[in-house]
Amino acid sequence: MATQTPSSSSSEHTKKRKRDNSSCSSTSEHTKKRKRGNSSCSEEHEKIITSSPTSSSKSTPRWKYEVFLSFYGKDTRMSFTDHLYVDLKRKGILVFRDDEVKRGKCISQQLSQAIQESQYAIVIFSTNYASSKWCLRELAEIVEWEEKKNLTIIPIFYHVDPSDVRNQRGTFNEAFAAHEKDPKVDIKEIDTWRNACIKVGNLAGEHIKGDRYESTIIQEIGRRMSHELNSRFSRHDYDKLVAIDSHRMIELLYRESDDVRIIGIFGIGGMGKRNMSRIIYDRVSNCRFERRSSISCIREESKDRGLASLQKQLLSMSIEEEIQIWDQKHGDRMRKKMLRNKKVFIVLDDVDSDDQLTALAGDRKWFGPGSRVIITCRDSHLLRTYEVNPIYKVEQLEIEEALQLFSLSAFKETHPIEDYMDLSMDFVNYAQGLPLALKVLGSLLFGRKIDAWKSEKDKLKAIPDPKIMDVLQISFDGLQELQKELFLDLACLFRGQHKVDNKFYDDMAESFGHYRIDVDVLIEKSLLSKSEYGLLSMHDLLKEMGQEIVQRECPQEPGKRSRMFLLEDLYQVLKNDAGIDAIKGIAVYSCLEMKQRLNAKALSRMRKLRFFKFHQSPSIKWHGKPLKYMQTNELRFIEWFGYHLKSWPSNFQPKNLTVLRMYNSQIKQLWKGSMVLQNLKILDLSYCKNLIEIPDLTGAQNLEGINFTGCTSLCEVHPSIKVLKQIQTIIMVGIGIKQLWKGTLVVLHNLKILELSYCKNLIETPDLTGAQNLEEIYLTGCTNLCEVHPSIKVLKQIQKIMMIGTGIKQIWTGTLVILMQRSRRRRRLSPRRRLRRSIELEFMPCCWI
Repeated sequence: MATQTPSSSSSEHTKKRKRDNSSCSSTSEHTKKRKRGNSSCSEEHEKIITSSPTSSSKSTPRWKYEVFLSFYGKDTRMSFTDHLYVDLKRKGILVFRDDEVKRGKCISQQLSQAIQESQYAIVIFSTNYASSKWCLRELAEIVEWEEKKNLTIIPIFYHVDPSDVRNQRGTFNEAFAAHEKDPKVDIKEIDTWRNACIKVGNLAGEHIKGDRYESTIIQEIGRRMSHELNSRFSRHDYDKLVAIDSHRMIELLYRESDDVRIIGIFGIGGMGKRNMSRIIYDRVSNCRFERRSSISCIREESKDRGLASLQKQLLSMSIEEEIQIWDQKHGDRMRKKMLRNKKVFIVLDDVDSDDQLTALAGDRKWFGPGSRVIITCRDSHLLRTYEVNPIYKVEQLEIEEALQLFSLSAFKETHPIEDYMDLSMDFVNYAQGLPLALKVLGSLLFGRKIDAWKSEKDKLKAIPDPKIMDVLQISFDGLQELQKELFLDLACLFRGQHKVDNKFYDDMAESFGHYRIDVDVLIEKSLLSKSEYGLLSMHDLLKEMGQEIVQRECPQEPGKRSRMFLLEDLYQVLKNDAGIDAIKGIAVYSCLEMKQRLNAKALSRMRKLRFFKFHQSPSIKWHGKPLKYMQTNELRFIEWFGYHLKSWPSNFQPKNLTVLRMYNSQIKQLWKGSMVLQNLKILDLSYCKNLIEIPDLTGAQNLEGINFTGCTSLCEVHPSIKVLKQIQTIIMVGIGIKQLWKGTLVVLHNLKILELSYCKNLIETPDLTGAQNLEEIYLTGCTNLCEVHPSIKVLKQIQKIMMIGTGIKQIWTGTLVILMQRSRRRRRLSPRRRLRRSIELEFMPCCWI
C-alpha cells in the first residue's frame, strides 16, 4: 500500500519514548526513554512515524479493523474501556486497542496504521484524557484520517461534559495550560490538538454521567455499532446486487404499522432471495426492535446441526449473548419465553418444511406489536400454509439489468468492454435473467481472451455448468417421485408454453399417469411459471437441468434412458436396435439433414413407450412403416407433425391412446371401419389437406375435443359425431362441408364451443336443440350461410356469437326471444335486425330481449 504522511505539526518534535519495557529500535537514537505506564496514550510522543502503508485513497477501502479505541489507560483501561472492548468482540466486531501492538514493533507506527485501517474510531474522553500528549496526538491523527478516508468518529464523554471538551474547560483547560508551558511542545501542535477537541467535541455521542447503568449503555453502543457495520455496504456491493427489488420489499414491511407482519420471498434457486433478505435485514433492523436475529441456509443447517442448534443461534443472536438449548422442546420453551410480546425482527432464509417454521418462528401471536418476520424459500405453498402475507416472487432480471450484473463479474464494470458485447449478450441470453448463472459465468470469464469466451460458449451447448445445475437441482431433489417424473416429462418432452386447461391436463395426466395437483406443486416450487393468461412455461436452465438428469441415467447408451429428445440419439438407438426397453417418451423436434433412413422396426422393442412426439420433415426418411412396429400397450400420446403416410396400418390399434394429433399430415383416411378407442380425449387432424372423410368415431365415446381445421378436401362429416356425448369442442374451420348434421335430434349436452368459420359451402346451421350448454358459436366467413336454425333461440348459456361476413338476413322472426346469462349487463337487439357483411355481433356475457 502507498505511504501516507500524517499531520505536519508532529513532525518537528521527535521525542524519546518507551512503552512499558519495549523500545522502538528504528528510532532509538532519536528518542528519549519514557514509559507509557498503563495509559493507552503515552505521556510523551516524539513523532508519529510516516512510513506506515495505506491503501489508495481512490480505491475501495480494505479494512483490517472495524473499530479503533482511543482512551486514557489510567482512567478507563481496567473498567469501562475493557467492558466495552469485550462486548464489541462478543458481537464479532474487529476491535483494535493498544494491547494489540506486537512486541518489537514501533508503537507509533502500528497505532497510526491501525487508525488508517479502521472504519470507526471510538474516542473515550475521560477526566485526564487531555493530560496525555499521546492521546492528543492520537486524536489529531484520527481527525486527519476522518477527513482523508471517511473514518467515522464516535465520541463517548465518560464523566466529562461535552462542552468541556470542545471549549477546553475544566480538566481539559488545565491540561492544555500545562502543555503550553512545556518547551518541548510546539504551539502549532497544541493548536492542532485544540481543533481536534473542538471538532470531535461537537459530534453527537454518548454522555455517561452516572445516571444509568454502564452495562446498559455498553450494550446499546455495541448494538448500534453492530447494526451500523452490517448496513455499511460499499457501492460496489450494491452494484453486485443489481435489480434486486429490496426497496419494494422494505415498503411491504410497513415499518410504522403495529401489526405483526410476516413477509415471504420465494423463487427458484439462484434468484437472489438470500441477498435480498440480507439487504432488508441490514437496512430495516436498525429500527427500534427489541430482538433481532437472522439465520441463513436453514434447509442445509437443519440437516447438519438439527433444529435445536438453530433455535440456539436464533435466540443467542436476538439477545446478543450465548444461551444453552438442550433439545427442541427446551428450545420451544425458551423461544416462547424470550420472544413473547417482544417487538422482533427475524429473517429465516431457505426454509423448506413446516417443522422449521414451527421451531424457529412458532405462533405469530407470541410476537409483540410491530414485529416483522421475513421467510425465504422455494415453495410458495409452504408460505401460504404458514399464512404468510404478502408473498413476493423474485422474478428473473430484465436484459439490461442482467447485462449489468454479468459485466460486474466479467469486467468489474457495469457494461462490457469493447469487442465483447456480442459474446456478453450470448451469455446473458443463456442465463435468462438468473443472477446465479450471470455471476458464475461472468466470474469464470473474467480476464480471459475472446477465444476462451467462444470456447466456453460452445462448451455450454454440450455440458451445462455444474455450479449452476447443482443449485437448481436442490428444488428437484425435494420433489416426490411422481412429481420428479412430471418435471422430467415437461423438461424433456414439451417445448414452449402450455395453457393450463382441461386439454393440458388430459395431455399430461392421462398420458403419463400424472395428477393435476403435481402441476400446482411445481408452480409453487417455482419449477414452472404460470402467466396471468394461464400459460405454463419453464426456465430454459431448468429444462437443461432436467435433460441433464435424464442423460445421466446412462451417459453412453441413449437407449437406456427413460426419455429421448435428440434426433441424433433416436437415430443411433434405432440403428443399433439394442437396449431400448427403458424408453418411455420420445419428443424430437429437430429437422437435421439425414442421409440414412430411420429403422422403423426397432420401435417394436420399445415396450414401455407411452409418449411419441415427432416432427416429420422431407429430410427424414423411414425404412418401413413406423406405426406398424410401434408397441401400443402403453402408448397414450401421439403427436406426429407431417405424418408421411396416407393411413394407419391395419394392425395399429392403440386402445389406450388419450391424445392423437397428426396435423399437417398426408393422411387421406385415418382408419377404415370402427376402431375402439375408449380412452381417446383429443383428436386433432388439422391441416391434413388430403383428408376426405372423418373416421368412424363410434368407438371413441369419450372424445372431448376434435379439430379438423384446414382439411380443405373434407366435404362430409361422419354421422358418428352425433353420438359423442362427452364432446366439448368441435372445430372445423375452413372445410368443405355443407352441413354439420341433419335430421333427428342430436343430444350433445357437454358441447361448449362450435367453430365453423370460413366453411364457405355451409348453407345452414345445425339443429342445436340438444346442445343446451353451448357457450360460443363461430360462423364468421361462411359466405353461403343464409339461414340460422331456430334452435339458436333456446341456447340459454350462450355467451358469444360471431357471424361476420355471412349471408344471413335475419337471426329469427316472430315471438319474443329471451336468452339469459347471469350478468348485470343488458343489451337489446331487434329480432328483425339485418346483418351486413361487416357487422360483428359479440355478446359476452349478455341478455337479449
